[in-house]
Amino acid sequence: MNILVTRPEPDALKLKAKLEALDHEVIVEPLMSLEFVDDDPIDLSEAQALIATSRNALRALKHQRAHAVAAKLPIFVVGPGTAEEARKLGFEIIITGAGHARDLIPQIVSTLDPQSGIVIHLAGDTLAFDMAGELAEHGFRIDQPVVYRMAAAKALKPKTIEAIFNGDIDAVMLLSPRTADIWVSLVKKHRIEDAARSLRHLCLSAAVARRLAPLKPPRIDAAERPTLDEMLALVT
Repeated sequence: MNILVTRPEPDALKLKAKLEALDHEVIVEPLMSLEFVDDDPIDLSEAQALIATSRNALRALKHQRAHAVAAKLPIFVVGPGTAEEARKLGFEIIITGAGHARDLIPQIVSTLDPQSGIVIHLAGDTLAFDMAGELAEHGFRIDQPVVYRMAAAKALKPKTIEAIFNGDIDAVMLLSPRTADIWVSLVKKHRIEDAARSLRHLCLSAAVARRLAPLKPPRIDAAERPTLDEMLALVT
């Protein structure tokens, strides 16, 4: 199968390698690019724990002066991939969720005391889930410093457009709602809707799949759980 990978770097190349090991052909077309934000240092003076709902948040933490102090705190992470990044940074107390930010709420509430200090959510510029609002309902004080931004691609590469138009791509992988939004927007911008609809759209979750409604592709497959292994299961 010829698969278009839309994941940002450096994860795109890792996913490419996994797909090629399964005998697929891969075109990499990141629809977002990572930008670190380090204008204001993170204040950990009253923090009791951290939350990371993205690997990129931890990659951004490497560029923060608070990195060494942060690694001494417990950290709640969204899934195994983010847990791996946390271990690389030296975190020892890592509580891993089931793959969605919402799943962390009961873990945090049952583990932490709201009176023991602030919880720091290492955030991106766009949040798909209101972590602060949910935890505030349980009495927690939340700080959400923006440590990274994801800049949307303004166009598809000419070779990618040509491959889609000529039917040389069988499927496209979409791993976030925002990526799906960008995909739909660029497909319309380049006026390749008919060709793009013929692709098999492989989505990380039902929430991602719903963002494809304006395009109306006839074949959408969503992973049973929002994990990379489940995504790979869609093509094996």
